[in-house]
Order: sequence, then structure tokens, then C-alpha cells
Amino acid sequence: MTSSSLSRRVLLLATAAATLGASPLLHAQTDYPSRPITLVVGYPAGGSTDLTARLVGAELSKQIGEHVIIENVGGAGGAIGAQRVAKAAPDGYTLLLGASNEMAIARLINKAIKYDGLKDFTPVGLVSTQPLVMVTSAASDVKTIPDFLSSVRANPGQSSFGSSGVGTSLHLGGESLKKAAGLELVHVPYRGVAPLTSDLLGGQLQYGVFVLSSALPNIRAGKLVPLGLLQKSRSAMAPQIPTFAEAAGLKDVDMNVWFALYGPAGMPAALTGKLRTALAKVLQAPEFRAKMEESGSTVADPGIDLSEFQAAETAKYRRIVEFAKIEG
Repeated sequence: MTSSSLSRRVLLLATAAATLGASPLLHAQTDYPSRPITLVVGYPAGGSTDLTARLVGAELSKQIGEHVIIENVGGAGGAIGAQRVAKAAPDGYTLLLGASNEMAIARLINKAIKYDGLKDFTPVGLVSTQPLVMVTSAASDVKTIPDFLSSVRANPGQSSFGSSGVGTSLHLGGESLKKAAGLELVHVPYRGVAPLTSDLLGGQLQYGVFVLSSALPNIRAGKLVPLGLLQKSRSAMAPQIPTFAEAAGLKDVDMNVWFALYGPAGMPAALTGKLRTALAKVLQAPEFRAKMEESGSTVADPGIDLSEFQAAETAKYRRIVEFAKIEG
């Protein structure tokens, strides 16, 4: 055998070996998904994140032709579920329906959070947002945004607002209002929305920040008065409720809760591309949009870059955390 023939044979064998070695990964990406996908939710069943995940999972299953199984991994305000996905294999079979709390806020206030929401995940896409609303009891003399601002300013440090816990989106929403309007308003943290609602209705608390969908039943029943939304735009679900931005010129008050789809960091571009295409179809599906809007959510534009959106949101939260000196 000549030296040139030997060289060609070695080259062919090397090429064949490389092709065989790469074929399982290429095959997996080409056939993805070939088995059920687990969609992790960092909260117990029944909350807004869980509801969003179940609606996304049901429609995503239709789009990709495989079952999407919801796995609730509650604890630490969503951080345990997020950590589980951050450590999962980046094969597209373990995903996260993450919310603003665990993906952007938690690490700003809790040094025990080891994952980075911007670096340790593959962003697939923004799913939806839900507005926050400042409310008071129907028994209160305060009925409007001007009433609220006048009352708080007339009694600096004597008024209080409640949220579902320190460092939550609801807490930061109230702090953003304090910062923008120069208010001396005391924060009262609760262990969830139920005790917060109870104290508001019982007159033990003056004001509360809620996700709009959580407050609407009592608003519609005439038990709570919605003073204003803490985002710039009104909600299609309750268009009669004004925003602090429009009614008081507080343009920096723009806070809501958001939900997004992620995979672990290092997920192959081919898999990420398939998921992004499928999610875009989910967000445009009429039945999905109707159910999301019924739940109080605004469905995101599929063209939004989740990485850029999340970086901007994290920077906004950092400014509020530093202003309020919040520590978990």
C-alpha cells in the first residue's frame, strides 16, 4: 500500500469514527422530543405560576407532539424548583416555568441563592405578565389615587401596606411606589395572600399590594377598593382601574409579575430553536390566549428577547432593593 493510499484510509477511518461518535447527539436533536418533557414549577399547585405552567404545558404538548408533565417543586419562594432545573441535563427534557421572584429578585436579597437567573439557564421565551394593584378596604375613606397620596403624605410613617412576603414582587411593587412618590409607608409582610386579605377586610391593615387576579374576587364583591395598578398600562381584565403612572404622573411606577420558559444552561441551539418556535405558536393560539386573559394575564409578544427583558427587569429590581435596603 502506497503512503498516499494509507493516508486516505486513515482519513476515511477518522471521519467515520467522528461521524459515529456525533450521531447520538445529532439524532437526539433531530428527533427531539422523543419522550415526555417535565415542566418544573417552583410552587405548590393552585397558584398563578402553576396555573400558567399548566396552560402552557397543555398547549405546548399539542405543538410538539409529546406529553408535558407538570412537576411542582415548592419551597424557598420558587428557588428550589429553579435550582433543580439549573442542575438538570441540558437535553430539553427538563424545563422551568419561572416567575420574576425566583428568576430575578431572589438572588438580589438572599445570599444563599447560588444560581444566577441570567447565566445558569437557557432562555426560551417570555410567556405572560400580570399587573399588581394597590387596594384598600371598602370601609376606608380612601377611594382614589389622589386620596391615597394625600392621606399617606398627611401622616408620614403612620400608614402601612401589606404584601405576601419580604422580597416578593408585591413587596417591591409597594417599594417602587414609595420611591417614585416619596412616601413614608411602612411595609408589613405576610405569609401569603390569605392572611393579608383577612387583615385588610378586618381593618387591621390599611393598604395591600396584590396580583390583580388575586384581588379581583373581593373587588367585584365590593369588599376591596382598587386604588391603582402599579404598571404603566391598564389591564384589559379591569380597564376601569387607573394606573399610578397616568393618574399621578409617576412614570417610574411600572411593576408586574412575569412568567417565562427556561431550560438548563448549555442547551443545544437546535433544541432551543425548536422550543422557541413551539412557544411562539403557543402564545398565538386563540384558546390559550383566551384562557390566559381569563386568568388575568397579558400574553407576551413572541418577538420579545427574554435575555434582554430579564436583564432590564433585574436592573430595575436591584435599584428598588437598594432603595428599600431589603434583605431576605
